Amino acid sequence: MNFIRVVKVLLTLSIFFVFVPSQTQAKANPQFLFEKALQESNEGDFIQAEKDWSLYLNENPNDAAALSNRGNIRLALGDPQGAIRDQTMAIEISPEDLDPYLNRGIAEEALQRWEEASKDYKYVLKKSPQDVSALYNLGNVMGSMDNWIEAKKLFSQAASSNNAIAMARSSEALAIYQLGDLELAEKKIRILIRKYPLFADARAALSALLWKKGFSGEAESNWAAASGLDIRYRERDWLLNIRRWPPRPTSDLIAFLALKDR
Repeated sequence: MNFIRVVKVLLTLSIFFVFVPSQTQAKANPQFLFEKALQESNEGDFIQAEKDWSLYLNENPNDAAALSNRGNIRLALGDPQGAIRDQTMAIEISPEDLDPYLNRGIAEEALQRWEEASKDYKYVLKKSPQDVSALYNLGNVMGSMDNWIEAKKLFSQAASSNNAIAMARSSEALAIYQLGDLELAEKKIRILIRKYPLFADARAALSALLWKKGFSGEAESNWAAASGLDIRYRERDWLLNIRRWPPRPTSDLIAFLALKDR
C-alpha cells in the first residue's frame, strides 16, 4: 500500500502538552481532546489516538475532520473497512473536502478495490487536476491494473508538478522502464540520483537497469548504496505489493541479486 496521502491530515498540526486530561476534562474541552488525539496521531501512538478520536466523536459526531483522522488511524491499525466507513461519513458531512476521498481511496487500495479507489482519485482530480497525491495514487492503481501506459502518464504529471515528490519521479522512471525505454528510464533515474544521492529507490532501480544492460560492476556499486539505505529492496513481495514497482524492473533486480549472491 502506498502511504503518500494517509498521513496528510495527521500532520496538519504539531502540538505539545505536558499533561493528559481526564475523560471529564476532555468532554468539557473538546478542542483540547481534538488536539491531544492529533498529537498522538503525529507521534504514532495509534491505539491511544483511536481511543481519543472515538471519545471526541462521541460528543462531536458531525466533525468531518475528526472522522477522517480516525479513519486514517484505523487504516494504520489494519482496519481498512473501518477506515472506509469513517471516510465515507466524513464525505457525507463535508462533501466539498477532498481529503476524505483521497484517504478512502488508500483504504480501498489496501483491499485491492482498484475500481473504487480509481473513482475516488478521479473525483479529486476533477476538482483539483494538479493534486499530486491523487495523480500519484491513481498511477499506482493503474499499475496494479496492469495499465502501465496510463500509469506512466499519471506519474509524469505528478513528477512535473511544482509539489512533486522524489517517489513520483522514481515511479515515472520505473514505468518507462516497464514499457521498454531503458535509455530514457536511465536518464531520469540518474538525474534523480544527482539530486537525491541517498534515495534508495532510485539506486535500486538503477542497479536493476544497469544489470539488464550488462553493466554488472556499476550495478553492484549502486546496489551497495541501495542496500545500505533500505534492505527491503531485496524482497520481491515488498517491491510488488508495498512499494508497487512494475514487474519488469522487479524481476530484473531479483535476478541480479540471485546471481550476485551465488
